[in-house]
Amino acid sequence: MSIPLEITIRDIDKTEAIEQRINDKAEKMSQYYDRIESGKVVVELAQNHQHTGKLYNVTIEINVPGKQLVVNKQPNEDLYVAIRDSFQAMYRMIESYAQKQRGERKSHSDLKSGSIDRIFTDYGFIKTPEGLEYYFHESNVQHPAFEELKIGSLVSFIEVQAGDTLQAAHVSGNGKLIEDIE
Repeated sequence: MSIPLEITIRDIDKTEAIEQRINDKAEKMSQYYDRIESGKVVVELAQNHQHTGKLYNVTIEINVPGKQLVVNKQPNEDLYVAIRDSFQAMYRMIESYAQKQRGERKSHSDLKSGSIDRIFTDYGFIKTPEGLEYYFHESNVQHPAFEELKIGSLVSFIEVQAGDTLQAAHVSGNGKLIEDIE
């Protein structure tokens, strides 16, 4: 589904790469909710101070039936990280809205726990106390940022079956390492 999208870029050189990244991320939104009416993305240089450097901000406004969803507080020194973080926040917001529309309630009884067993550039594996191993991608990490996870970090997640493999979704860490509790 193609989402009608207005892209505005302020105080930054407008490039095809930036627009393509935004369009790719916007297309992914329809995986979470298929009734998105339109959207607006504003990318701007929020701050440019000599001592603190440049901070980019990405504001996303998405119109769904009866509501406008807005994300605008994800500044970062890296433009592409600001785009990624803003869209991840919007994905969560859209998913939550879609669940409410369907009358679903989140069940935390399905929450599993484990620790980071192996971690790579943009994915990793979680091992549970029962010895099961779950694959997860950086886009499935909610908190802390994927880059902050370490081997041994304790996490909670929701199990997702993908083909014949176990995957982890909605991965959240609590800031503790497994050796801290042993």
